[in-house]
Amino acid sequence: MHSIDELAALRNPLPLPGTVTPEDCYTDACEQVEEQRKKDALHLEAASDDLQVDPLLLALDDLKTQKEAIHAEIRRLLAYGREFHGSRPYGLEELARHAGYSFSGVRTAYGDKEIQYVADQIGREANRPSRTGRAKDTL
Repeated sequence: MHSIDELAALRNPLPLPGTVTPEDCYTDACEQVEEQRKKDALHLEAASDDLQVDPLLLALDDLKTQKEAIHAEIRRLLAYGREFHGSRPYGLEELARHAGYSFSGVRTAYGDKEIQYVADQIGREANRPSRTGRAKDTL
């Protein structure tokens, strides 16, 4: 197996027997993964050749980009839960438990940028004054 094929196999693991429901779809699921592996290998090879970068490093860069996007989405959802949700925000402990953050991590995970992003996306302002506004109010 060529190293690009190995990377594609790692990035697209076959399902374990007994993990596909209904069980008679297991073969189809494996075929879909094999097809995805082929597409992934072709993409990695083309990108590697085009950019003159090792395919493993490209795969790691891709995952890092995905991880950063997921963390940004979590921060936006935390902002929504604390600043936009109903008449009472979600509690820090509950959000921390579900987001994989510490109690204090939720409090500092998002800022005005995330609050503004949420407001722009849902078409309304936060229920609570912005952090900047609160800081000014307390001075």
